[in-house]
Amino acid sequence: MDYRTYIAARIRIEGVSAEEIANAVAVPPDTTLGDYALPCFKFARILKKSPAVIAEELAAVYPADEVIESASAVGGYLNFRVNKAGLANEVLTAVESAGSDYGSSDMGRGKTVCIDYSSINIAKPFHIGHLSTTVLGGSLYRIFKFLGYRTVGINHLGDYGTQFGKLISAYKRWGNRELVEKGGIRALNELYVRFHREAEADPALDDEARAYFKKIEEGDAECLALFDWFKALTLKDVQKIYDLLGITFDSYAGESFYQDKMAPVVEELREKGLLVESRGAQIVDLEAYGMPPCIILKSDGTSLYATRDMAAAIYRKKTYDFDKCLYVVAYQQNLHFKQFFKVLELMGKEWAKDLVHVAYGMVSLEDGAMSTRKGNVVFLEDVIARCIEKASAILKEKNPGLADSDRVATTVGVGAVVFGALYNSKIKDITFSYEKALNFDGETSVYVQYTCARAASVLQKAKESGIAYMGTEIPAPETAEAELLKALSALPETVLAAARDYEPSYLARYAVDTAQKFNKFYIDCKIMGAETEEKRAFRLRLTAATLTVLTNALTLLGIGVPEKM
Repeated sequence: MDYRTYIAARIRIEGVSAEEIANAVAVPPDTTLGDYALPCFKFARILKKSPAVIAEELAAVYPADEVIESASAVGGYLNFRVNKAGLANEVLTAVESAGSDYGSSDMGRGKTVCIDYSSINIAKPFHIGHLSTTVLGGSLYRIFKFLGYRTVGINHLGDYGTQFGKLISAYKRWGNRELVEKGGIRALNELYVRFHREAEADPALDDEARAYFKKIEEGDAECLALFDWFKALTLKDVQKIYDLLGITFDSYAGESFYQDKMAPVVEELREKGLLVESRGAQIVDLEAYGMPPCIILKSDGTSLYATRDMAAAIYRKKTYDFDKCLYVVAYQQNLHFKQFFKVLELMGKEWAKDLVHVAYGMVSLEDGAMSTRKGNVVFLEDVIARCIEKASAILKEKNPGLADSDRVATTVGVGAVVFGALYNSKIKDITFSYEKALNFDGETSVYVQYTCARAASVLQKAKESGIAYMGTEIPAPETAEAELLKALSALPETVLAAARDYEPSYLARYAVDTAQKFNKFYIDCKIMGAETEEKRAFRLRLTAATLTVLTNALTLLGIGVPEKM
Protein backbone atom coordinates (compact mmCIF):
# COMPACT_ATOMS: atom_id res chain seq x y z
CA MET A 1 0.00 0.00 0.00
CA ASP A 2 1.06 3.56 -0.68
CA TYR A 3 0.58 4.87 2.87
CA ARG A 4 1.40 8.44 1.92
CA THR A 5 -1.44 8.53 -0.61
CA TYR A 6 -3.76 6.72 1.81
CA ILE A 7 -3.07 9.26 4.55
CA ALA A 8 -3.35 12.27 2.22
CA ALA A 9 -6.73 11.12 0.89
CA ARG A 10 -8.16 11.47 4.43
CA ILE A 11 -6.87 14.98 5.11
CA ARG A 12 -8.55 18.18 3.99
CA ILE A 13 -6.53 21.40 3.85
CA GLU A 14 -8.09 24.28 1.97
CA GLY A 15 -6.00 25.30 -1.02
CA VAL A 16 -3.75 22.23 -0.86
CA SER A 17 -4.19 19.18 -3.11
CA ALA A 18 -4.05 15.58 -1.90
CA GLU A 19 -0.97 15.08 -4.08
CA GLU A 20 0.85 17.95 -2.35
CA ILE A 21 -0.04 16.50 1.04
CA ALA A 22 1.16 13.02 0.00
CA ASN A 23 4.47 14.45 -1.20
CA ALA A 24 4.92 16.19 2.16
CA VAL A 25 4.32 13.03 4.22
CA ALA A 26 7.66 11.57 5.36
CA VAL A 27 9.12 8.90 7.60
CA PRO A 28 10.29 10.57 10.84
CA PRO A 29 13.92 9.98 11.90
CA ASP A 30 12.66 8.87 15.32
CA THR A 31 10.09 6.13 14.68
CA THR A 32 8.99 6.14 18.33
CA LEU A 33 7.03 9.26 17.35
CA GLY A 34 5.20 7.49 14.55
CA ASP A 35 5.58 5.57 11.31
CA TYR A 36 4.78 8.58 9.11
CA ALA A 37 4.62 12.32 9.76
CA LEU A 38 3.12 15.36 8.05
CA PRO A 39 5.02 18.60 8.82
CA CYS A 40 2.46 21.40 9.00
CA PHE A 41 4.83 24.38 8.72
CA LYS A 42 4.26 24.93 5.00
CA PHE A 43 0.50 25.26 5.59
CA ALA A 44 0.81 28.06 8.19
CA ARG A 45 0.81 30.86 5.62
CA ILE A 46 -2.21 29.44 3.75
CA LEU A 47 -4.33 28.80 6.87
CA LYS A 48 -2.95 31.76 8.84
CA LYS A 49 -2.44 29.56 11.90
CA SER A 50 0.58 28.21 13.73
CA PRO A 51 1.88 24.78 12.64
CA ALA A 52 1.15 23.39 16.12
CA VAL A 53 -2.51 24.48 15.96
CA ILE A 54 -2.90 23.08 12.43
CA ALA A 55 -1.46 19.71 13.53
CA GLU A 56 -3.76 19.57 16.56
CA GLU A 57 -6.87 20.42 14.51
CA LEU A 58 -6.03 17.80 11.85
CA ALA A 59 -5.33 15.15 14.52
CA ALA A 60 -8.72 15.80 16.12
CA VAL A 61 -10.62 14.95 12.93
CA TYR A 62 -8.38 12.34 11.31
CA PRO A 63 -10.42 9.09 10.89
CA ALA A 64 -8.40 6.24 12.42
CA ASP A 65 -9.15 2.82 10.89
CA GLU A 66 -7.70 -0.65 10.32
CA VAL A 67 -4.85 0.86 8.26
CA ILE A 68 -3.84 3.94 10.30
CA GLU A 69 -4.63 3.22 13.92
CA SER A 70 -3.87 6.69 15.31
CA ALA A 71 -2.92 10.28 14.49
CA SER A 72 -1.34 12.62 17.03
CA ALA A 73 0.07 16.16 17.03
CA VAL A 74 3.58 16.86 18.31
CA GLY A 75 5.13 20.31 17.87
CA GLY A 76 3.81 21.17 14.44
CA TYR A 77 3.92 17.60 13.14
CA LEU A 78 0.97 15.29 12.58
CA ASN A 79 2.27 11.79 13.35
CA PHE A 80 0.61 8.57 12.19
CA ARG A 81 0.87 5.03 13.48
CA VAL A 82 0.25 2.18 11.08
CA ASN A 83 -1.82 -0.78 12.23
CA LYS A 84 1.02 -3.32 12.54
CA ALA A 85 -1.09 -6.46 12.16
CA GLY A 86 -2.71 -4.99 9.05
CA LEU A 87 0.70 -3.99 7.73
CA ALA A 88 2.06 -7.49 8.30
CA ASN A 89 -0.85 -9.15 6.53
CA GLU A 90 -0.68 -6.77 3.60
CA VAL A 91 3.09 -6.91 3.10
CA LEU A 92 3.46 -10.67 3.48
CA THR A 93 0.50 -11.37 1.21
CA ALA A 94 1.86 -8.99 -1.43
CA VAL A 95 5.40 -10.42 -1.35
CA GLU A 96 4.25 -14.04 -1.29
CA SER A 97 1.81 -13.60 -4.17
CA ALA A 98 4.16 -11.58 -6.38
CA GLY A 99 7.44 -13.35 -5.58
CA SER A 100 10.17 -12.29 -8.02
CA ASP A 101 7.77 -9.67 -9.41
CA TYR A 102 7.29 -7.93 -6.08
CA GLY A 103 8.12 -4.26 -6.57
CA SER A 104 7.34 -4.37 -10.29
CA SER A 105 4.69 -2.38 -12.14
CA ASP A 106 3.00 -2.09 -15.52
CA MET A 107 3.32 1.71 -15.53
CA GLY A 108 5.59 1.50 -18.58
CA ARG A 109 3.28 -0.62 -20.69
CA GLY A 110 3.25 0.63 -24.28
CA LYS A 111 6.26 2.91 -23.67
CA THR A 112 9.85 2.54 -24.84
CA VAL A 113 13.07 3.62 -23.13
CA CYS A 114 16.35 3.55 -25.06
CA ILE A 115 19.47 3.37 -22.90
CA ASP A 116 22.86 4.19 -24.43
CA TYR A 117 25.49 2.79 -22.08
CA SER A 118 28.92 1.17 -21.79
CA SER A 119 29.73 2.27 -25.38
CA ILE A 120 33.26 0.94 -25.41
CA ASN A 121 35.96 2.01 -27.86
CA ILE A 122 37.05 -0.61 -30.36
CA ALA A 123 40.67 -1.75 -29.92
CA LYS A 124 41.00 0.11 -26.62
CA PRO A 125 40.99 -1.47 -23.13
CA PHE A 126 37.76 -2.12 -21.29
CA HIS A 127 39.09 -0.41 -18.18
CA ILE A 128 37.93 0.62 -14.71
CA GLY A 129 36.68 3.91 -16.15
CA HIS A 130 33.99 1.98 -18.07
CA LEU A 131 32.64 0.40 -14.89
CA SER A 132 30.08 3.06 -13.96
CA THR A 133 28.47 3.48 -17.37
CA THR A 134 28.26 -0.30 -17.79
CA VAL A 135 26.71 -1.25 -14.45
CA LEU A 136 24.66 1.95 -14.09
CA GLY A 137 23.18 1.48 -17.55
CA GLY A 138 22.67 -2.22 -16.93
CA SER A 139 20.78 -1.54 -13.71
CA LEU A 140 18.58 1.13 -15.32
CA TYR A 141 17.85 -1.36 -18.11
CA ARG A 142 16.58 -3.88 -15.55
CA ILE A 143 14.68 -1.29 -13.52
CA PHE A 144 12.72 0.09 -16.48
CA LYS A 145 11.99 -3.42 -17.74
CA PHE A 146 10.75 -4.31 -14.22
CA LEU A 147 8.35 -1.37 -14.49
CA GLY A 148 6.87 -2.66 -17.74
CA TYR A 149 8.75 -0.54 -20.26
CA ARG A 150 10.08 -1.89 -23.52
CA THR A 151 13.79 -1.31 -22.96
CA VAL A 152 16.37 -1.03 -25.73
CA GLY A 153 19.97 -1.35 -24.59
CA ILE A 154 22.39 0.33 -26.99
CA ASN A 155 26.15 -0.11 -27.02
CA HIS A 156 27.14 2.92 -29.09
CA LEU A 157 30.55 1.58 -30.07
CA GLY A 158 33.42 3.99 -30.51
CA ASP A 159 34.38 2.57 -33.90
CA TYR A 160 35.08 5.69 -35.93
CA GLY A 161 37.96 8.15 -36.03
CA THR A 162 41.66 8.72 -36.63
CA GLN A 163 42.60 6.28 -33.85
CA PHE A 164 41.87 3.44 -36.28
CA GLY A 165 44.32 4.93 -38.75
CA LYS A 166 46.86 5.02 -35.91
CA LEU A 167 46.18 1.39 -35.11
CA ILE A 168 46.53 0.26 -38.73
CA SER A 169 49.80 2.18 -38.98
CA ALA A 170 51.08 0.59 -35.77
CA TYR A 171 49.97 -2.89 -36.82
CA LYS A 172 51.60 -2.67 -40.24
CA ARG A 173 54.84 -1.38 -38.70
CA TRP A 174 55.23 -3.49 -35.55
CA GLY A 175 52.44 -6.06 -35.33
CA ASN A 176 51.60 -9.46 -36.81
CA ARG A 177 48.44 -11.53 -36.98
CA GLU A 178 49.61 -14.30 -34.64
CA LEU A 179 50.64 -11.82 -31.95
CA VAL A 180 47.35 -9.91 -32.08
CA GLU A 181 45.16 -13.03 -32.27
CA LYS A 182 46.88 -14.37 -29.17
CA GLY A 183 46.95 -11.12 -27.20
CA GLY A 184 43.56 -9.75 -28.25
CA ILE A 185 42.66 -6.29 -27.01
CA ARG A 186 45.76 -6.06 -24.84
CA ALA A 187 48.01 -6.59 -27.85
CA LEU A 188 46.06 -3.93 -29.75
CA ASN A 189 46.43 -1.55 -26.83
CA GLU A 190 50.19 -2.12 -26.74
CA LEU A 191 50.38 -1.22 -30.43
CA TYR A 192 48.27 1.91 -29.80
CA VAL A 193 50.51 2.99 -26.91
CA ARG A 194 53.64 2.38 -28.98
CA PHE A 195 52.24 4.49 -31.83
CA HIS A 196 51.81 7.49 -29.51
CA ARG A 197 55.27 7.01 -28.05
CA GLU A 198 56.86 6.84 -31.53
CA ALA A 199 54.73 9.74 -32.84
CA GLU A 200 56.15 12.05 -30.20
CA ALA A 201 59.55 11.62 -31.89
CA ASP A 202 58.20 11.39 -35.45
CA PRO A 203 55.10 13.63 -35.99
CA ALA A 204 54.89 12.35 -39.60
CA LEU A 205 53.27 9.22 -38.16
CA ASP A 206 50.14 11.26 -37.41
CA ASP A 207 49.87 12.16 -41.10
CA GLU A 208 50.19 8.49 -41.96
CA ALA A 209 47.43 7.63 -39.48
CA ARG A 210 45.09 10.23 -41.00
CA ALA A 211 45.81 8.78 -44.45
CA TYR A 212 44.91 5.28 -43.29
CA PHE A 213 41.67 6.49 -41.72
CA LYS A 214 40.79 8.26 -44.96
CA LYS A 215 41.26 4.91 -46.70
CA ILE A 216 38.76 3.35 -44.27
CA GLU A 217 36.26 6.09 -45.12
CA GLU A 218 36.86 5.53 -48.84
CA GLY A 219 36.24 1.79 -48.53
CA ASP A 220 39.78 0.50 -49.05
CA ALA A 221 39.50 -3.31 -48.86
CA GLU A 222 42.68 -3.97 -46.86
CA CYS A 223 42.05 -1.21 -44.30
CA LEU A 224 38.39 -2.20 -43.89
CA ALA A 225 39.40 -5.83 -43.36
CA LEU A 226 41.84 -4.82 -40.62
CA PHE A 227 39.22 -2.51 -39.05
CA ASP A 228 36.60 -5.32 -39.01
CA TRP A 229 39.15 -7.72 -37.52
CA PHE A 230 40.09 -5.29 -34.74
CA LYS A 231 36.38 -4.83 -34.01
CA ALA A 232 35.69 -8.59 -33.85
CA LEU A 233 38.66 -9.15 -31.53
CA THR A 234 37.51 -6.36 -29.22
CA LEU A 235 33.92 -7.58 -28.99
CA LYS A 236 35.08 -11.14 -28.33
CA ASP A 237 37.23 -9.98 -25.42
CA VAL A 238 34.71 -7.61 -23.85
CA GLN A 239 31.90 -10.15 -24.13
CA LYS A 240 33.63 -12.15 -21.40
CA ILE A 241 33.24 -9.17 -19.07
CA TYR A 242 29.65 -8.53 -20.13
CA ASP A 243 28.84 -12.18 -19.41
CA LEU A 244 30.38 -11.92 -15.93
CA LEU A 245 28.41 -8.73 -15.22
CA GLY A 246 25.18 -10.09 -16.73
CA ILE A 247 25.06 -7.18 -19.20
CA THR A 248 23.18 -7.50 -22.49
CA PHE A 249 22.48 -5.17 -25.41
CA ASP A 250 19.84 -5.03 -28.10
CA SER A 251 21.97 -2.95 -30.47
CA TYR A 252 25.68 -2.55 -31.17
CA ALA A 253 25.17 0.25 -33.71
CA GLY A 254 28.23 2.42 -33.18
CA GLU A 255 29.57 5.63 -34.65
CA SER A 256 30.48 4.07 -38.01
CA PHE A 257 26.86 2.95 -38.44
CA TYR A 258 25.83 6.60 -38.75
CA GLN A 259 28.49 7.53 -41.31
CA ASP A 260 25.93 7.63 -44.15
CA LYS A 261 23.22 9.19 -41.95
CA MET A 262 24.99 12.46 -41.13
CA ALA A 263 24.65 14.21 -44.51
CA PRO A 264 20.82 14.49 -44.22
CA VAL A 265 21.25 16.05 -40.75
CA VAL A 266 23.72 18.62 -42.07
CA GLU A 267 21.42 19.38 -45.01
CA GLU A 268 18.41 19.86 -42.72
CA LEU A 269 20.42 22.25 -40.53
CA ARG A 270 21.39 24.18 -43.64
CA GLU A 271 17.80 24.29 -44.97
CA LYS A 272 16.53 25.61 -41.63
CA GLY A 273 19.13 28.36 -41.59
CA LEU A 274 20.87 27.07 -38.49
CA LEU A 275 24.33 26.51 -40.00
CA VAL A 276 26.81 29.36 -39.80
CA GLU A 277 30.35 29.41 -41.16
CA SER A 278 33.06 30.22 -38.63
CA ARG A 279 36.76 30.05 -39.54
CA GLY A 280 35.92 27.57 -42.26
CA ALA A 281 33.91 25.31 -39.95
CA GLN A 282 30.14 24.86 -40.01
CA ILE A 283 28.58 25.61 -36.63
CA VAL A 284 25.27 26.25 -34.88
CA ASP A 285 25.51 29.45 -32.85
CA LEU A 286 24.28 28.82 -29.28
CA GLU A 287 25.42 32.08 -27.70
CA ALA A 288 21.81 33.07 -27.03
CA TYR A 289 21.50 29.97 -24.83
CA GLY A 290 24.67 30.58 -22.85
CA MET A 291 26.73 27.96 -24.65
CA PRO A 292 29.67 27.99 -27.05
CA PRO A 293 28.93 27.10 -30.68
CA CYS A 294 28.14 23.49 -31.56
CA ILE A 295 30.58 22.51 -34.33
CA ILE A 296 28.85 20.37 -36.96
CA LEU A 297 31.62 20.10 -39.57
CA LYS A 298 35.30 20.94 -39.16
CA SER A 299 37.04 23.16 -41.69
CA ASP A 300 38.16 20.06 -43.63
CA GLY A 301 34.55 18.89 -43.90
CA THR A 302 34.81 16.02 -41.42
CA SER A 303 32.14 15.37 -38.81
CA LEU A 304 32.33 15.48 -35.03
CA TYR A 305 30.67 13.67 -32.13
CA ALA A 306 27.75 16.11 -32.14
CA THR A 307 26.96 15.40 -35.80
CA ARG A 308 27.02 11.64 -35.27
CA ASP A 309 25.03 11.87 -32.04
CA MET A 310 22.32 13.91 -33.73
CA ALA A 311 22.12 11.38 -36.56
CA ALA A 312 21.92 8.59 -33.96
CA ALA A 313 19.14 10.32 -31.99
CA ILE A 314 17.07 10.85 -35.14
CA TYR A 315 17.61 7.21 -36.18
CA ARG A 316 16.60 5.95 -32.73
CA LYS A 317 13.43 8.01 -32.73
CA LYS A 318 12.45 6.69 -36.16
CA THR A 319 13.39 3.11 -35.29
CA TYR A 320 12.17 2.73 -31.72
CA ASP A 321 9.80 5.72 -31.25
CA PHE A 322 11.17 6.09 -27.72
CA ASP A 323 9.44 7.91 -24.89
CA LYS A 324 12.83 8.49 -23.27
CA CYS A 325 16.35 8.09 -24.59
CA LEU A 326 18.97 7.96 -21.85
CA TYR A 327 22.69 8.59 -22.36
CA VAL A 328 24.71 7.10 -19.51
CA VAL A 329 27.90 9.13 -19.97
CA ALA A 330 30.35 10.79 -17.56
CA TYR A 331 29.69 14.34 -16.36
CA GLN A 332 32.67 15.66 -18.34
CA GLN A 333 30.39 15.50 -21.38
CA ASN A 334 27.68 17.73 -19.84
CA LEU A 335 28.24 20.55 -22.35
CA HIS A 336 28.27 18.20 -25.34
CA PHE A 337 24.83 16.83 -24.48
CA LYS A 338 23.36 20.24 -23.70
CA GLN A 339 24.59 21.46 -27.06
CA PHE A 340 23.31 18.74 -29.32
CA PHE A 341 20.03 18.42 -27.40
CA LYS A 342 19.52 22.17 -27.97
CA VAL A 343 20.39 21.91 -31.67
CA LEU A 344 17.81 19.14 -32.13
CA GLU A 345 15.27 21.33 -30.35
CA LEU A 346 16.11 24.25 -32.68
CA MET A 347 15.61 21.89 -35.63
CA GLY A 348 12.01 21.47 -34.46
CA LYS A 349 12.38 17.97 -33.01
CA GLU A 350 9.78 18.20 -30.26
CA TRP A 351 11.02 14.88 -28.87
CA ALA A 352 14.36 16.51 -27.98
CA LYS A 353 12.82 17.07 -24.54
CA ASP A 354 12.83 13.28 -24.08
CA LEU A 355 16.62 13.02 -24.37
CA VAL A 356 18.28 12.66 -20.97
CA HIS A 357 21.97 12.78 -20.09
CA VAL A 358 22.42 10.48 -17.08
CA ALA A 359 25.72 11.90 -15.87
CA TYR A 360 27.96 10.04 -13.46
CA GLY A 361 31.24 10.60 -11.65
CA MET A 362 34.57 8.94 -12.32
CA VAL A 363 35.85 5.67 -10.88
CA SER A 364 39.50 5.20 -9.99
CA LEU A 365 41.52 2.86 -7.84
CA GLU A 366 43.30 4.01 -4.72
CA ASP A 367 46.60 4.25 -6.61
CA GLY A 368 45.52 6.98 -9.03
CA ALA A 369 44.31 7.92 -12.51
CA MET A 370 44.83 6.37 -15.93
CA SER A 371 45.73 7.25 -19.51
CA THR A 372 45.03 4.99 -22.50
CA ARG A 373 47.65 6.75 -24.63
CA LYS A 374 50.42 6.38 -22.05
CA GLY A 375 49.46 2.80 -21.29
CA ASN A 376 48.89 3.05 -17.53
CA VAL A 377 45.34 1.71 -17.66
CA VAL A 378 43.65 -0.65 -15.22
CA PHE A 379 41.75 -3.34 -17.08
CA LEU A 380 38.28 -3.96 -15.67
CA GLU A 381 38.83 -7.66 -16.25
CA ASP A 382 41.79 -7.53 -13.82
CA VAL A 383 39.76 -5.66 -11.18
CA ILE A 384 36.99 -8.27 -11.35
CA ALA A 385 39.48 -11.15 -11.27
CA ARG A 386 41.19 -9.68 -8.20
CA CYS A 387 37.86 -9.26 -6.41
CA ILE A 388 36.93 -12.88 -7.19
CA GLU A 389 40.33 -14.04 -5.94
CA LYS A 390 39.98 -12.05 -2.72
CA ALA A 391 36.39 -13.27 -2.23
CA SER A 392 37.59 -16.85 -2.66
CA ALA A 393 40.25 -16.41 0.03
CA ILE A 394 37.77 -14.84 2.46
CA LEU A 395 35.16 -17.56 1.88
CA LYS A 396 37.73 -20.35 2.40
CA GLU A 397 38.69 -18.76 5.70
CA LYS A 398 35.12 -18.27 6.89
CA ASN A 399 33.59 -21.47 5.48
CA PRO A 400 36.26 -24.02 4.44
CA GLY A 401 33.67 -26.68 3.56
CA LEU A 402 31.54 -24.47 1.31
CA ALA A 403 30.25 -26.42 -1.67
CA ASP A 404 30.73 -24.95 -5.14
CA SER A 405 33.01 -22.33 -3.61
CA ASP A 406 34.39 -21.13 -6.96
CA ARG A 407 30.93 -20.21 -8.24
CA VAL A 408 30.05 -18.49 -4.96
CA ALA A 409 33.34 -16.56 -5.01
CA THR A 410 32.57 -15.36 -8.54
CA THR A 411 29.08 -14.22 -7.50
CA VAL A 412 30.47 -12.43 -4.44
CA GLY A 413 33.46 -10.89 -6.22
CA VAL A 414 31.49 -9.61 -9.21
CA GLY A 415 28.76 -8.34 -6.89
CA ALA A 416 31.34 -6.38 -4.90
CA VAL A 417 32.57 -4.62 -8.05
CA VAL A 418 29.04 -3.74 -9.21
CA PHE A 419 27.84 -2.60 -5.78
CA GLY A 420 30.99 -0.54 -5.26
CA ALA A 421 30.05 1.50 -8.33
CA LEU A 422 26.33 1.78 -7.54
CA TYR A 423 26.15 2.39 -3.78
CA ASN A 424 26.86 6.12 -3.87
CA SER A 425 24.95 8.76 -5.81
CA LYS A 426 25.89 8.36 -9.48
CA ILE A 427 27.27 11.90 -9.79
CA LYS A 428 29.95 11.34 -7.12
CA ASP A 429 33.51 10.39 -8.03
CA ILE A 430 34.39 6.97 -6.61
CA THR A 431 37.67 5.58 -5.34
CA PHE A 432 37.27 1.81 -5.50
CA SER A 433 38.69 -0.10 -2.54
CA TYR A 434 38.97 -3.91 -2.59
CA GLU A 435 39.03 -4.05 1.20
CA LYS A 436 35.87 -1.97 1.63
CA ALA A 437 34.00 -3.68 -1.22
CA LEU A 438 34.51 -7.14 0.31
CA ASN A 439 33.70 -6.22 3.92
CA PHE A 440 31.17 -8.68 5.38
CA ASP A 441 30.12 -6.13 8.02
CA GLY A 442 30.03 -2.91 6.00
CA GLU A 443 27.57 -1.27 3.65
CA THR A 444 28.41 -3.72 0.88
CA SER A 445 26.82 -6.29 -1.41
CA VAL A 446 28.70 -8.96 0.56
CA TYR A 447 26.81 -7.95 3.70
CA VAL A 448 23.48 -8.14 1.86
CA GLN A 449 24.39 -11.45 0.18
CA TYR A 450 25.41 -12.90 3.54
CA THR A 451 22.08 -11.76 5.00
CA CYS A 452 20.29 -13.59 2.17
CA ALA A 453 22.34 -16.72 2.88
CA ARG A 454 21.45 -16.45 6.59
CA ALA A 455 17.73 -16.19 5.73
CA ALA A 456 18.00 -19.12 3.31
CA SER A 457 19.70 -21.21 6.00
CA VAL A 458 16.84 -20.59 8.47
CA LEU A 459 14.25 -21.54 5.85
CA GLN A 460 16.22 -24.69 4.97
CA LYS A 461 16.21 -25.75 8.63
CA ALA A 462 12.44 -25.22 8.76
CA LYS A 463 12.02 -27.32 5.61
CA GLU A 464 14.18 -30.12 6.99
CA SER A 465 12.11 -30.04 10.20
CA GLY A 466 8.87 -30.30 8.21
CA ILE A 467 7.55 -26.98 9.54
CA ALA A 468 4.75 -25.43 7.44
CA TYR A 469 4.39 -21.68 7.81
CA MET A 470 2.81 -20.17 4.69
CA GLY A 471 -0.69 -18.74 5.07
CA THR A 472 -0.69 -18.94 8.86
CA GLU A 473 -2.23 -16.43 11.27
CA ILE A 474 -0.27 -13.27 12.06
CA PRO A 475 0.20 -12.18 15.71
CA ALA A 476 0.75 -8.54 16.69
CA PRO A 477 4.26 -7.71 15.44
CA GLU A 478 6.98 -6.72 17.90
CA THR A 479 9.15 -3.65 17.30
CA ALA A 480 11.93 -5.32 15.26
CA GLU A 481 9.34 -7.22 13.22
CA ALA A 482 7.36 -4.06 12.50
CA GLU A 483 10.48 -2.16 11.42
CA LEU A 484 11.41 -4.96 9.03
CA LEU A 485 7.88 -5.07 7.63
CA LYS A 486 7.99 -1.34 6.91
CA ALA A 487 11.27 -1.82 5.10
CA LEU A 488 9.85 -4.64 2.99
CA SER A 489 6.82 -2.53 2.10
CA ALA A 490 9.09 0.21 0.70
CA LEU A 491 10.57 -1.76 -2.22
CA PRO A 492 7.93 -0.72 -4.80
CA GLU A 493 8.31 3.01 -4.08
CA THR A 494 12.11 2.63 -4.03
CA VAL A 495 12.07 1.07 -7.50
CA LEU A 496 9.85 3.92 -8.77
CA ALA A 497 12.16 6.53 -7.24
CA ALA A 498 15.24 4.85 -8.76
CA ALA A 499 13.62 5.03 -12.21
CA ARG A 500 12.40 8.60 -11.72
CA ASP A 501 15.83 9.91 -10.73
CA TYR A 502 17.89 7.43 -12.79
CA GLU A 503 19.52 6.51 -9.49
CA PRO A 504 20.15 2.78 -8.74
CA SER A 505 21.97 3.86 -5.57
CA TYR A 506 18.51 4.14 -3.97
CA LEU A 507 18.13 0.37 -4.37
CA ALA A 508 21.66 -0.31 -3.15
CA ARG A 509 21.11 1.70 0.02
CA TYR A 510 17.64 0.20 0.43
CA ALA A 511 19.14 -3.30 0.28
CA VAL A 512 21.69 -2.47 3.00
CA ASP A 513 19.04 -0.84 5.21
CA THR A 514 16.67 -3.79 4.83
CA ALA A 515 19.48 -6.27 5.55
CA GLN A 516 20.35 -4.33 8.71
CA LYS A 517 16.72 -4.46 9.86
CA PHE A 518 16.56 -8.20 9.17
CA ASN A 519 19.71 -8.83 11.18
CA LYS A 520 18.30 -6.82 14.10
CA PHE A 521 15.11 -8.90 13.87
CA TYR A 522 17.23 -12.07 13.68
CA ILE A 523 19.01 -11.12 16.91
CA ASP A 524 15.99 -9.71 18.79
CA CYS A 525 13.42 -12.34 17.82
CA LYS A 526 13.98 -16.09 18.04
CA ILE A 527 12.77 -17.66 14.82
CA MET A 528 12.98 -21.46 15.07
CA GLY A 529 12.95 -21.20 18.86
CA ALA A 530 9.97 -18.81 19.06
CA GLU A 531 7.70 -19.00 22.13
CA THR A 532 4.67 -20.20 20.16
CA GLU A 533 4.05 -22.00 16.88
CA GLU A 534 2.08 -18.97 15.72
CA LYS A 535 5.08 -16.66 16.25
CA ARG A 536 7.48 -19.14 14.67
CA ALA A 537 5.33 -19.40 11.55
CA PHE A 538 5.02 -15.60 11.30
CA ARG A 539 8.75 -15.12 11.67
CA LEU A 540 9.48 -17.75 9.06
CA ARG A 541 7.09 -15.98 6.67
CA LEU A 542 8.88 -12.72 7.45
CA THR A 543 12.25 -14.38 6.80
CA ALA A 544 11.07 -15.78 3.46
CA ALA A 545 9.66 -12.39 2.44
CA THR A 546 12.95 -10.71 3.32
CA LEU A 547 14.88 -13.16 1.14
CA THR A 548 12.51 -12.44 -1.77
CA VAL A 549 12.75 -8.67 -1.37
CA LEU A 550 16.54 -8.56 -1.02
CA THR A 551 16.94 -10.91 -3.99
CA ASN A 552 14.71 -8.63 -6.09
CA ALA A 553 16.67 -5.54 -5.08
CA LEU A 554 20.06 -7.13 -5.80
CA THR A 555 18.83 -8.57 -9.09
CA LEU A 556 17.81 -5.10 -10.27
CA LEU A 557 21.33 -3.93 -9.47
CA GLY A 558 22.79 -6.83 -11.46
CA ILE A 559 24.07 -8.78 -8.43
CA GLY A 560 23.59 -12.49 -7.84
CA VAL A 561 22.45 -14.13 -4.60
CA PRO A 562 24.27 -17.31 -3.47
CA GLU A 563 22.25 -19.76 -1.38
CA LYS A 564 25.18 -20.37 0.96
CA MET A 565 28.28 -18.39 1.92
